[in-house]
Amino acid sequence: MTASLPVMALATRTSPLAMAQALMVQARLAAAHGVSDAEAGFPILGLVTTGDQITDRALLDAGGKGLFTRELDRAQLDGEAAFAVHSMKDVPTHLPDGLELACVLEREDPSDILLTASGPGTLKSLPQGALIGTASLRRQAQALHARPDLQITLLRGNVGTRLQRLKDGPIAATFLAKAGLKRLGRPEGDWPGLDFAHSLPAPAQGAIGVTIRSDDDAARVALAPLNHAPTALAIAAERGVLEALDGSCRTPLAAHGVFEGDTLHLTAEVLKPDGSQRWRMNDTRTGIDTVEAARAFGLSLGEALRKDGGAAVEAILTGTGS
Repeated sequence: MTASLPVMALATRTSPLAMAQALMVQARLAAAHGVSDAEAGFPILGLVTTGDQITDRALLDAGGKGLFTRELDRAQLDGEAAFAVHSMKDVPTHLPDGLELACVLEREDPSDILLTASGPGTLKSLPQGALIGTASLRRQAQALHARPDLQITLLRGNVGTRLQRLKDGPIAATFLAKAGLKRLGRPEGDWPGLDFAHSLPAPAQGAIGVTIRSDDDAARVALAPLNHAPTALAIAAERGVLEALDGSCRTPLAAHGVFEGDTLHLTAEVLKPDGSQRWRMNDTRTGIDTVEAARAFGLSLGEALRKDGGAAVEAILTGTGS
């Protein structure tokens, strides 16, 4: 390790995708600081999270957001790891006291891919009444909004598990994030993503974030070269939408922000779980150059969307609507 930095461990889940993402961060840290032995300088601490152990029911039934981060948070707070590497779409909007988001890598394509046993598909291409497997309420609602005839069944597990279920039938299709497939080096990652008109991504989908202890200045300095400001600002706005709408696993909502020059374009939507109604809004803002400003932008759009939906959206957010 360099003279200025101690050995710093990275906590991560042990799923193939999580490990691939941790290895990305490890390699970039080593390159940024001239460390020839990445594993010696930045060892990886693999942890099985509560969310990884639950495969037979929706996350909402098991406690919702935070199921994929609790054990990683604890490892940091206990001093076992300097960093925790996360898929940002799994991270709650409010981190535990003593932790902060210090780095966001440049985002990969955030779109969803629809996989069928015969190859890439679209919602329009599926046969009448086709059975889709997903554990995402957002994806369920978006699919039913576009195709009310479709049938939905619970499907959880890693990429290999889902692909095997497609081969075994009777599930006709499932959704996966394009970013995850690309990071795993799977050929499906080169398939076309679904149109955002029907399948707007989850807030912060496709982004990798790294948390640290708030009092760990050395970790903050180590991560600084890896941070991609446009991605960090875009996902801060998306997470602002999530925060305004009290986003949880029981809320079918989506948000996506993208910069064109110095203008941030932000789109957000809320749907009824059965897809029968959708509320979508978009806005643009120039001159956003801090995470706080981006979050405020997202909060304002989320609050406007909440107001636009009125009692119907409030019923969805409180779990009393269908």
